[in-house]
Amino acid sequence: MSVSITKSANVDSTSRLDLVEKYRIDKYDLHPGYLFPQAVLSLVPRGTPEYIDKGFNYVERITRALFYFKQCALIGPSGTGKTHIVYLVAELCGLPMWEINCGLQTSAYDLFGRYIGLGKENWIDGQIVMWCRQGGLLYLDEANMMKQDIATRLNPVLDTRGHIVLTEKDNEIIKRHPHGYLIISMNPFSAEFVGTKPLNAALRRRMSVWINFDYLSIGDKISSDEVDLLVKRSSIERKIAEKIVRVGAELRRQYKNGDLPYGPSPGDLINWATLVADGCDPIEAAGETIVGTTSDDVEIQAAVKHIVEAIFKS
Repeated sequence: MSVSITKSANVDSTSRLDLVEKYRIDKYDLHPGYLFPQAVLSLVPRGTPEYIDKGFNYVERITRALFYFKQCALIGPSGTGKTHIVYLVAELCGLPMWEINCGLQTSAYDLFGRYIGLGKENWIDGQIVMWCRQGGLLYLDEANMMKQDIATRLNPVLDTRGHIVLTEKDNEIIKRHPHGYLIISMNPFSAEFVGTKPLNAALRRRMSVWINFDYLSIGDKISSDEVDLLVKRSSIERKIAEKIVRVGAELRRQYKNGDLPYGPSPGDLINWATLVADGCDPIEAAGETIVGTTSDDVEIQAAVKHIVEAIFKS
């Protein structure tokens, strides 16, 4: 294994190597023999928690997709860990990370660049152009909220042409860095996520690998790994952690059935457990965390409270 895959982590080298071996990505060196410029090393994520994926091998599958195809897509509900795992892959592989939320307010100037001041003396690269020049991992979050004109401009850099044409800068051609990788992520297209739309067809065809994400615990399926996570992160009693996960699993089931607007993430459940570990009553702590997180509609909040009470009083 090349030394370059173990660079720039905020953990000791032994722990880093252990994680690389644990996730079975040691054979996928994404920048063999190449060290990124000092100016961008601060963009390599550090201290990312491990990811519990219950046998789906997400880290290995994503790293493999980048190694062979340089780009892939992640799709799944909010709170299933898509962004978390992108940070972890970037850290383990030693990749500077360029993160862009593709909301409707994101402009071409932010992504590709612009002149500042008068004349054409002072050009500032946008994030996508900086990624093209310097390499690393470009992460496009909420990709199905991307403006169509921006998606169209990405097509040449994601196919065999491998470049971007800066029409704003006298049609300068910027080649994609040989160690430039791309991940897009999105929630499934639905009316719940305002601003989402079906992904641009040309952009979709340029994603060689699609990886689906889902919750660890849903409905009657309760993951002991998720219970372990709550115990570890909040120091809560296991019996209480199990009930919190049961509530989360039921809320996720109703969310997937279209009965609730949001399914809680592991982080949401950890927030709830943290207050309980601090001495809060579980039902009161739910009112301060999971109930408000789900919706600001009073009827929906009442329904969530009913689920919490039913499980904790059983």
